[in-house]
Amino acid sequence: MFDYFFAQYSTYPRLDVYLEIIAVIFGLLSVWCAKKDNIWVFPTGLVSTLIFVYLLWKWVLWGDMMINGYYFIMSIYGWYHWTRKKGDEVAFPIATISSAEKRIAIFLFIFTVAFVVAVYHLFDKFTTWYAYVDTFITGIFFVGMWLMAKRKVENWIFWIIGDVISIPLYFFKGYTFTSFQYVVFTIVAIFGYLEWKKISNSALVAKTE
Repeated sequence: MFDYFFAQYSTYPRLDVYLEIIAVIFGLLSVWCAKKDNIWVFPTGLVSTLIFVYLLWKWVLWGDMMINGYYFIMSIYGWYHWTRKKGDEVAFPIATISSAEKRIAIFLFIFTVAFVVAVYHLFDKFTTWYAYVDTFITGIFFVGMWLMAKRKVENWIFWIIGDVISIPLYFFKGYTFTSFQYVVFTIVAIFGYLEWKKISNSALVAKTE
């Protein structure tokens, strides 16, 4: 059983294995902080994504590398966005997505998928079945990260969809630690959605009283 899940690591440089484990740990911390609406979601996420950008560049997984590069940039934006205040109140509390934001999310998804498809065609990367899945999942995660930075409840729906697809995807790619990470991500994302939904509903009730 151990060899079935981890045999591929026997050919990896030891440093890469350690880096992947560290990136997974910080990724899990980041998602847990997101669930708790804790600002540490962003600094922990920055560490995880920076390591993954390096590893994915080495592994020539450019679609995944672009996702993590985007996460890194959006983590900086989200860190700033979450700390903004109006007086003593948080300027952008947890809320549901607006109609305008839905349109932006649709555009972002379509644009991202089209861009990744173009990049994959340019560098002739459509050589495996999961390359096609990569294009779809990249769009899902791009929208999810944007909505998280905007503190929108629906970000968790995108994370859940993307995480569920990523579990077998990374396993077939040969990155077992990362695959296990997405199992935990999925569980935390479900609870994160329920928790943020509860907070959002409570805020709406408070406004109407």
